[in-house]
Amino acid sequence: MTGLLAGVRVVELGGLGPAAWTCTFLSDMGAEVLRIDRPDRTDLDFTENWMRGRARLEVDLKEPASRDRVKELVRRADILIDPFRPGVTERLGLGPEDVMADNNRLIYGRLTGWGQGGPYAKTAGHDGNFIATAGILATLGPADRPPIAPLYYAGDWASGTMPLLVGLLAALYERERSGRGQVVDAAMVDGAAMMLMQVLALRDRGVWTDARQANQLDGAPWFNHTYRTLGDRYMAVVAIEPKFRRLVRETLGLTEQIALDEPDRWAVDRERVAEVFASRTQDEWEKVFAGVDACVSPVRELSDLESEPHLLARGVYQRIDGKLHPAPTPRFSRTPSSIHPPLDSADLVGRWLATRRDHR
Repeated sequence: MTGLLAGVRVVELGGLGPAAWTCTFLSDMGAEVLRIDRPDRTDLDFTENWMRGRARLEVDLKEPASRDRVKELVRRADILIDPFRPGVTERLGLGPEDVMADNNRLIYGRLTGWGQGGPYAKTAGHDGNFIATAGILATLGPADRPPIAPLYYAGDWASGTMPLLVGLLAALYERERSGRGQVVDAAMVDGAAMMLMQVLALRDRGVWTDARQANQLDGAPWFNHTYRTLGDRYMAVVAIEPKFRRLVRETLGLTEQIALDEPDRWAVDRERVAEVFASRTQDEWEKVFAGVDACVSPVRELSDLESEPHLLARGVYQRIDGKLHPAPTPRFSRTPSSIHPPLDSADLVGRWLATRRDHR
């Protein structure tokens, strides 16, 4: 393995979504990831892009001998990822106290929806539940309809994967000074709360209302909205600053017809802008705004990704063995990340067990 985290060993207890995506980031950056899964698992395609770059070992953690085998591997690891509800790994004898007693350099990453404590801690939930409780979901969607769930982007990804990943990397950095590992406790409800920081600040200043689609940043003004074009495609206008709004008005030929920013006129002005955008195709509007620094972009469909000029130039997507992969991010100048092929579990386990790491 090559990359920034070459030499870092990760044991991933098999979960779904945000914990698994965290391990994909670690793998792309060069870490060796060994995923532990139950033998009868049939709900996942382990060749999919979000499971890339790791080895997979089938283990029944309910069997004492199997747990002991995993403990031996954890003794030689740098990171353990626990994606289960509170108390599950403790019952299996794989909780922090169990495994860190034999490896005091271990970084124990826990990812849950509700956190390790609180009245909902052991309650079932999915990403929509966590962002609903934290206040995120109430801010999303049009004014005249119920809140709209943003797929898994806000909950699993932004509120789960990103905080856990940052926490693990920070703990690895701190370990270089202290020589000791620690538990990283990431909860999606906590991560969702972090995403509300700017909205809460605006609300405290009295410039944000609790109504949806009634604020400058939630699609209410004409200059921060998405418009249908001829041919049923869309253009995104995100001209937040006045200088960009002026360019948009000028390019659309609406300088005298719409206000620069008058909230009482937002709805009327959106209708006027919508009428203009509906008069041409997306391709035509893309040509009109080419070279105009006005924060106006075509809304790409998933079928456009491999032909979109900017994405193509940067290699943002890569097709490997017939499957479309997002390229690793971020990009490093000296130790580039890469999409690694699947690791051979027998080889990886053999190498780990042959390496003595006495961390006690």
